[in-house]
This record gives sequence, C-alpha cells and structure tokens, in this order.
Amino acid sequence: MSSGSVLPERIARLDELAHNLWWSWNPQARTLFRALDYPLWRLGGHNPVRQLREINAEKLAAAASDPDFLSLYDSVVSAFDARMSDRNSWFATHHPGSLQGPVAYFSMEFAIHNSLPIYAGGLGVLAGDQCKAACDLGLPFVGVGFMYPQGYFRQQISAEGWQEEVYTELDFDQAPIKPVNPVHRSIWCGPLIQLELGDRSVHVGVWQGQLGKITLNLMCCDLEENMPDDRQLCARLYTADQEQRLQQEIVLGIGGVRALRALGIEPAVWHANEGHSAFMVLERAREEVENGATFDEALSKVRANTVFTTHTPVPAGHDVFPIWLMEKYFYRYWESLGISREAFLELGQQHGPEDEDFNMTVLALKTADHRNAVSRLHGKVTRKMWHGLWPETGEYDVPISHITNGVHVPTWVAREMVGLYEKHLGDEMSQRFDEADLREEVLKIPNEELWTARSVLKRKLIGAMTERARQCSVQRECTASQVLAMGALLDPNALTIGFVRRFAAYKRPGLIFHDVERLRKIVTDTWRPVQIVFAGKSHPADHPSKQLLHDVYDLAAHGGFQGRLAFVEDYDMHIAHYLTQGVDVWLNTPRRLKEASGTSGMKAAVNGILNLSVRDGWWHEGYSGTNGWAIGDSVDTYDPEDEDRADAESLYRLLEEEIVPLYYRRDRAGVPHEWLQMVKESIGSIVPIFCARRMVKEYVERMYLPAGRQRS
Repeated sequence: MSSGSVLPERIARLDELAHNLWWSWNPQARTLFRALDYPLWRLGGHNPVRQLREINAEKLAAAASDPDFLSLYDSVVSAFDARMSDRNSWFATHHPGSLQGPVAYFSMEFAIHNSLPIYAGGLGVLAGDQCKAACDLGLPFVGVGFMYPQGYFRQQISAEGWQEEVYTELDFDQAPIKPVNPVHRSIWCGPLIQLELGDRSVHVGVWQGQLGKITLNLMCCDLEENMPDDRQLCARLYTADQEQRLQQEIVLGIGGVRALRALGIEPAVWHANEGHSAFMVLERAREEVENGATFDEALSKVRANTVFTTHTPVPAGHDVFPIWLMEKYFYRYWESLGISREAFLELGQQHGPEDEDFNMTVLALKTADHRNAVSRLHGKVTRKMWHGLWPETGEYDVPISHITNGVHVPTWVAREMVGLYEKHLGDEMSQRFDEADLREEVLKIPNEELWTARSVLKRKLIGAMTERARQCSVQRECTASQVLAMGALLDPNALTIGFVRRFAAYKRPGLIFHDVERLRKIVTDTWRPVQIVFAGKSHPADHPSKQLLHDVYDLAAHGGFQGRLAFVEDYDMHIAHYLTQGVDVWLNTPRRLKEASGTSGMKAAVNGILNLSVRDGWWHEGYSGTNGWAIGDSVDTYDPEDEDRADAESLYRLLEEEIVPLYYRRDRAGVPHEWLQMVKESIGSIVPIFCARRMVKEYVERMYLPAGRQRS
C-alpha cells in the first residue's frame, strides 16, 4: 500500500485476496477490486497488489463504509474461504486418499496473469491453465519454476517495421508473490538452498505465489550472497546464451528438487513439463544413491513416479547441449551418481556414443515411465520421432501416449459470454464445461443474444487497439503509417480474422499473402469487407522469423490494404483476452505435423470465434466439418512449395466462397443466423473436449494415479 495507508480492519483481508491469484479467474473477485478504485485498477494493469500499494487512505475509508462494497467484499471472502476449505472437490470425491503427497509440476514458465510476467507463450499458458484447473478440481499440486526479474521481453515495432526487444525490471513488491525467508525476515528473498555450477556454488531463493491452495515455488538467483554474474543467471526467460541456458536448467531441475526438500514438500508424483526440467530425475536418483542404492536401482525407483510431457515435434524446440559443456558442469555429478562419464552422457544421447550433443528430451524420455504428447496426432508423430529409443518395438507400440491440451475456460471466457452461458445453461457453468451434454444446451441459445454479445466483444477489441494506436501517437510520436498498422481504421462491422501466435517460419504467417492481389481484392471489397489482425513475437535470436514479422507489418503499413490489415505489438495475456474474444475467425496455418497441439484456437472457440486452420495439432481431432473450416487436406507428404501453393488456394477459396458470404448473409435485423448456428456448433463440440478440466482429469487418471503408486 502507499506510504501511510493501512487497510481498515473491516476490509483487512483485501491484501490476502490480492496475494492469492485465485482472483485472476474469479469474476466476482475482479469486480471487487474494480469497485475499489476503477481508474487505479485499469492504470495498474488489473493488478490488485499494485492497486493496494498505490491507493490513498480516503478511498480505503470510503470503501470500508460503503454498504454495497462491503456486501460484495463479504461475498468474495465467503467464496474464497469456501474454496480454501473445500473437502468435496472432484478429486476428494472421486479419488480420496489416492495420492500420498502432491504432484510436483516443473515448468520453465507459468502464465497465470499479466501481473506475474514470467512467461513467453504457449508452454507457459498451458502450465498456468493446468495449475488453475488443478486448483478447481482440488488436486494436490505444487508448481516449480523461476521468478525472472526481467521476464520475457516487451515488444515494440519500429517505424521501419522491425521488432525491438525492451527489457524492464519487475517490481517484486507489486507482484502477487511473497518471499520465503528461512534466515531473516525482510521483504526480499533470502537464500534457501545452494548448488554447484561447475567450480562455484550458487545460492537460490524462492518466491511463492498462491493459486487457491496451490503454491507456485519460483526460484531466484538475484541474492546478495551471489556473485554479480550469478545474480543475473535467472534474469531473463529463454536466454539465447547456451551456457546460461544450461545453468538455468540445472537450477530448475536439481535446484527445484532441493528447494522442495528444504520446504518439507514430499511429492507423490514428479511431472516434467518439457525437457527443460529433466535434471530433476538425476537429482532424485542421486539422493537414492546417497542412501545406499545402486544407480540402476535408484533410476528404476525414480522413473516409476515420473511423468514427462513433450510439447513439440520441431527439432529447434528441444534443448541440446554440446558434450564439452556437459562435462564442464557435470564432471563431479556423475561421480555422485556412481556411474562413468560414458554412462552419464548416454542418458542424453539419442544414437549412442557418436552423438556430439546431450539432448534434454532424450534424457526425459529415458528416465520417465509415464510419457505423453499433447494431441492425438502429436502422439503419432512423437512415437515416430523417438522410435529409435525403443528399436525393439513397433512404431505403434513406442511407450508414449497422448493427452490433448485444454484451456482453463474461466480464465479465457469473456464476461459477456459468461452472462450468456449462465442465463441459458445455469449458474454453475464454470464446473460443467467438460460435460458431454453441453452441446445440446448451447444450441438453444437465441441467435440474437449471441450476436449481441459477439458484437460487443468485437467493439471492445477494436476500442483497445485504437487506444493503443492513440497512445503510440502521443507517447512515442509514431508515424502515420505506424498508427495505420496498429489498427486505427478498423471497422467493428467488418468480418475480422485473427492470426495471433508466436512468429516462426513453420507457422507460415505469410501464407495468406501468397497472392497479394487476390487477398487485396477479398479484403477491400466495398460491400463485404474483411480485416485481418496479426499479433505475436519473434524470438530475439530468430532472425528469419523477425524478417517474416517485418514483412507482415510492412504490408499492414504500406501495402495498400486501406487500413484493413493491423499488427498488435507486444502480444501478452492482457491483449490476448481481447483478441481471443473479439475477432470472428481464428486463422492457423502451420506446416503439417509441426504443431504439437496449440491452444489459442480453443480459447477462441470458448468465446464464439470460428476456427479456420490446417488440420494439424488439436484441430486434427477437433474439426467435425460443421464447427469451422479446414484448410487443404490431411496429406503430410507435400513438398513445401506445393504445400504452400495448395493451402493458399484452399484458404482463398474458403474465404471467397464460404466464409465471407456466410458472415454477410443476414436477416432484416442484420443477424447472420447460419453463421451463428456454426458458432454454437463450435462451442458445443469443442469446449467440453478441449477444456482444462477434462485435461487434468485425464492426467489424474492416466498418469498421476499410476505414477503415485510409488514414491521417491
């Protein structure tokens, strides 16, 4: 809180609420903080911790004596207490006493809310959604990750159309976290553990974030006890420096295990979300060896309750480190495991001693008994990709299953859609999104009400974009072409397509520009206009994708599309809500078999947006023929040039002959009934299957319970 401001006793639990991220997906809790001081809430990025630190005493006193505010406050506190003391959750009801400890979920990033910017993209969003669904379902669960002082970069686009990376220091005092201080009681974090990085020791502290009863344990090296270079070790997410990346993964895997031990947490299941955290298996094996087991005995025991999820079929998505670098940091560690250098390196070698690199995904696959890909098609691709690790089996029998990703609906659904769902499907919809009979209920929603909600959401998106353009013009003295590219001329009545994802070559952001003149004709039609909104970041070291981003931005600014192309800079969770709620069509054009799952299209479907996608990832199993559109076919043997040509032709044909005409086919009141029928079919067929409630239940029953039968 601001200097001199103290919470009145009547509303003293606001601070407790602000520091538990449960508020981030509870509509009533967010309403409470909006009601406290809306301008401050808005200016502070919807961060209640910052709001309470900056609010003045007069506002607090007024709130403490306002009957309406107190009624809302009491209701939120009651709901929060009910969540924290709930003994009748799904997990407690269906699997009582089945796990003798929590699931420990290790991830390089967690996307919970914009006030905790420790994420880069889809992997973090998936991790955050998994944590939230685990909380909703009452699953005992702890997260292990990093508290990055600089997080991932903020994106600005220059007047010439090039991405510029801006790093800012996070004010930890304004984040919804609290330090673990085993030695002293300052507001800053003290050292909890130490570990060896080569020839030196590094101290590691832990910050904790709460999601209901779930704790995120976020490690940090920015401690006074460390050398200056080591204080910056975990400053940024996904550093391009290979040696620093290895050091980070040592801290995550080995340090994460030691941190849980120091906190007295004894997991029943250990889940590695991607290969970044695979060193945790080695640390747990080292503990067993220290207690008298042989390495083979230790690894067998540890493997039994380890779960590993792989998220990408793209080789660049798997961390590999040169052998010399592994020797530099592990030459003492393999001795503590009781094995030779060759045996240690073999754990991360895909093809044997001739490999010159150590592969973290290979390490994870070899040291976990429970392995899964993240969609049905990705499971097939992954089994083929790693068949060589199990040469004695047929490809179909490679022991890697799949659990298709899902999204946390309460986080991503718009308030307008919540109102519609609760009105027609019942007040308990947040607990029913995975029910199979949802489709029949959704189909009964009146088209007129659905169209009104969708229209409001599009206006909100365009309003947010034009406000960003205005701020750019005022604060950064942006050029007229920059303001145009940011969406200043977008029309809330035009069919709006969104291409929103990380910029990478395999995602083909330029596919829709395969025939620029044909696209221009579609977009600039006087009577049936189309507008396209792009958003996404390129990795700072990925120069080819930066060129792709520049090319798209340049077309938006100078391509003669009459302001109907726009690029939203600095794509993050905040603007993601506007985009996944406000466009009409969600476009996805990856090269086939390159997208493991994806989740953004699921978020869009929750809000009544139709998917237009190549049948890759989750859409391969989600597309029914009546709930959106599939670009091209499912053939996976195309030459890249042939694939681009065929998919571009399919995309243009769908737009010209199906999508645009359907959107503009209206009744006299301007309602597109056939379009809305497809929207309802999309919601009803996609949401129950591709929601995080279904996903986490599947993890529990297919992964966690079998893994939890043994404990290490």
